[in-house]
Amino acid sequence: MSPSPGVRWTTSEPSWRLGLLGLASLLALWLSGCGTPTGTVSAPGSTPTVASAPASSSAGRNSQALSAKDYRKDAAGHVYALQKARIFQGRLPPMLYAVGVLDVDIDRQGQIRSLVWKRAPRHAPEVIAEIERMVRAAAPYPAPAHLGQVTWTDVWLWDKSGRFQLDTLTEGQN
Repeated sequence: MSPSPGVRWTTSEPSWRLGLLGLASLLALWLSGCGTPTGTVSAPGSTPTVASAPASSSAGRNSQALSAKDYRKDAAGHVYALQKARIFQGRLPPMLYAVGVLDVDIDRQGQIRSLVWKRAPRHAPEVIAEIERMVRAAAPYPAPAHLGQVTWTDVWLWDKSGRFQLDTLTEGQN
């Protein structure tokens, strides 16, 4: 529908900004998850540094998690311990190169049974391949002692530098 002659359509800039701010807030909330740890804030434009990982790899140990949600921390910590140089330290930049959601079915011994993408970053096939490679290389995972088997679902937050954070252990996003 076009305006009548002499009628001028305007957009209230403050309303537009509030709408954009609300959308950005919802996106940040969705990406950050619940109970995320706080970390050092990187200055805008600074080069990301490598985060410190847990003291030792969790390969060969049992997870005492009682739910799949609890198991996420063990699996994510296991990947972080093995991929120290690939972890983006600090708050992620506002625009990420790729975001993907991956289900990893893990058996009672901590071996991978299957990988299923819930949301694959199809615009970045190299990221899909790299995540799958890292996940497979990290096996065996902590054995889910109380669960028998478990599906570990996590959101992979991928920066253009090739470094990443997992939603379970993210330090947030600017």
